[in-house]
Amino acid sequence: MGDVVDLTGLGEEFRRDPYPVYARLRERGPVHRVRLMGTYGLWEPWLIVGYEEARAALADSRLVKDQRGIGDDTEEVLLGRHLLGTDPPEHTRLRALVTRAFTARRVQSLAPRIQQITDALLDEMIPRGRADLVDALSYPLPITVICELLGVPEPDRAAFRAMSTEAVAPSGPDAGPEAFARLGAYLTELIEDKRSARPTDDLLSDLIRVTAEDGDRLSAGELRGMAFLLLIAGHETTANLITNAVHTLLTQPAHLTALRADPGLLDGVIEETLRWEGPVENATFRYAAQPLEIGGVALEQGDHVLIGLAAPDRDPARYPDPDRFDPRRDTRGHLAFGHGIHYCLGAPLARLEARTALTSLLERAPGLAPDGPPGEWLPGLLIRGVRSLPVRW
Repeated sequence: MGDVVDLTGLGEEFRRDPYPVYARLRERGPVHRVRLMGTYGLWEPWLIVGYEEARAALADSRLVKDQRGIGDDTEEVLLGRHLLGTDPPEHTRLRALVTRAFTARRVQSLAPRIQQITDALLDEMIPRGRADLVDALSYPLPITVICELLGVPEPDRAAFRAMSTEAVAPSGPDAGPEAFARLGAYLTELIEDKRSARPTDDLLSDLIRVTAEDGDRLSAGELRGMAFLLLIAGHETTANLITNAVHTLLTQPAHLTALRADPGLLDGVIEETLRWEGPVENATFRYAAQPLEIGGVALEQGDHVLIGLAAPDRDPARYPDPDRFDPRRDTRGHLAFGHGIHYCLGAPLARLEARTALTSLLERAPGLAPDGPPGEWLPGLLIRGVRSLPVRW
């Protein structure tokens, strides 16, 4: 258990299909010290691959998000404080303020507009007979929805997509920090524009105005951090959920045939995609605020911890025959959206967009089929998806 498992040299095969590696690790135990290439060079966090251990760790207050919780005040905050980088009571305060504006009613009210955007994208795509699904539907749908929701001007969206992709799946060692810096500058300008403009009904304007009962409001840095989180989480994950679902159906055509025969299977397809090939491979990392034990392994204060989402969701102790895609499976408890206080705020919106996109695509492209191999899998251990998915119909 004391050995460090070096994952840095596994290459394209591990990027394409990491599950056999995770399975071999899990056979040896639920928690391992691994060597990874991070933004700032090599690092050796603990990686949790067992389901029960991961679920417990996601809700364990001894594993903190904020490095100040382990006495490290040197952390560079590029974009401002946000939900994925804070702990209670700060996290509790931020989430309460955001949920005042980002309500379930607001998400549900977006359904007609989501359908309208989907229809417009398919109107452009379907007559061509073939397309890259990522460019034609999977990306433009959620990025349009979240940019409209937050009030990002249409001319800025292509540049924003490029910056956000580099931020979550950097193409080189310097690309990630540079993308974060550009995003920070852009969001600062956007927030200032909205502060000085006439009030509108977009979510970012509401976040600027939202006030708690005691008069508390989001600071400029917190607004920037929350805008970043909502923009990135609001489209990168959903885009890859849609793409991964279609990719899975095309590579396992029996399930596509079954879904066409019984559209009632759609929610099962979406939930099983989330479990089997979810868009987030691992949660953003945490730090041990005190010595603790996970899965029989002793962690020291200050240790970095990477909690798996994809690996635990294929733990046979939780899901029998886990490598088999089965839309009729009971997927309750899957970790694709996390667990505990950091459970994904945008999960209902992601499900709504995926349901709308898949329903409309399958209705309007009855002959949907692969049109060549998919593009490369995204680098890194955060976002799981392919850069392109050629399809025809």
